[in-house]
Amino acid sequence: MAKAKREEEKVKGVYEHPAGSGVWWINYYAQGQRHREKAGGRSDAVALYQKRKADSRRKLKLPELVPGNVVTFGHLSAMAVEHAKMHLRTSRDYVTRDEILREEFGSRHADSITPQEIDQYLSKRCKTNATANRYRSYISLAYRLGMENDKVQSNPARLVRMRREHNARIRFLTREEHDRLLKVIKKKHPEQAAAFAVSIYTGMRWGEQFSLTWGQVDLTRKVVRLTKTKNGAARNVPLNSVALDALKAHQQRVPHKPDDMVFPRPGPSSDTRWWFQPALAEAKITGYVWHCNRHTFCSWLAMAGVSIKEIQVLAGHKTITMAARYAHLSPESSVSASERLVSAK
Repeated sequence: MAKAKREEEKVKGVYEHPAGSGVWWINYYAQGQRHREKAGGRSDAVALYQKRKADSRRKLKLPELVPGNVVTFGHLSAMAVEHAKMHLRTSRDYVTRDEILREEFGSRHADSITPQEIDQYLSKRCKTNATANRYRSYISLAYRLGMENDKVQSNPARLVRMRREHNARIRFLTREEHDRLLKVIKKKHPEQAAAFAVSIYTGMRWGEQFSLTWGQVDLTRKVVRLTKTKNGAARNVPLNSVALDALKAHQQRVPHKPDDMVFPRPGPSSDTRWWFQPALAEAKITGYVWHCNRHTFCSWLAMAGVSIKEIQVLAGHKTITMAARYAHLSPESSVSASERLVSAK
């Protein structure tokens, strides 16, 4: 057995990475260029290495090795990022996914990536089904754009099943948690208090709020005009007294020309985590992220007796199904359906 193992190790250009993982790669040179490919099992790697070397010796150029005709996943991913920058209000998530996916697939020939590889990667890399679905959608978009531009012939991501998402648990702040967190923010990051208040009391999405310019804010009419949203439709966001006061106070601290950002950021991919997460930790609030401010907005509306249809409109939900997730928080939900039947006599 020891001798057989030594024989395996002598195969040139074939190696296991990471060690002990059972995943084998090949390393070879063709037309003066170095190439690395993931092959699968050891026997597959040996066979693929021999084929690649035989093709090289016969000077047969494989399609992926033809200069000017190389289409890697990295090329497709770059197209997806450019698409996001042109057509979406914020491309932060797309830039992040591009960076992460390039580590695994960036240098791979796009047509060599299989649905099974994508599915296995999502299972290994993504902690939740929702995250896996977002990455699957991104990969699918990259391939779709590649097909539209005659870069690839098929879209392997379309054959990867969507994960079932469980959205039953909605994390929102209680009034006591909100007051505790706001106290910390005002003490540690007073310049961010307005951003937090506007998020809680308008329910705007992160991309909507942090791409907002002063030209979209009408303090006289008490409304914010969103021209580009996640759903692609423009909408007006009413400003209640808390949000209005927060914006007025914030306006005194920052420049407010029409084209200036209401909440300027240090860079295009920066977000609120650098200050919001430490504030949450100090306030001893767990299981909460910035997007949960939107859940807080909708939950407080439901608990105040606002109808599901009104919540849909105020939050900018595309369908009433999204707003219906907060129905159980309505005061009426404490009365059972059977009891309401009796009281209706």
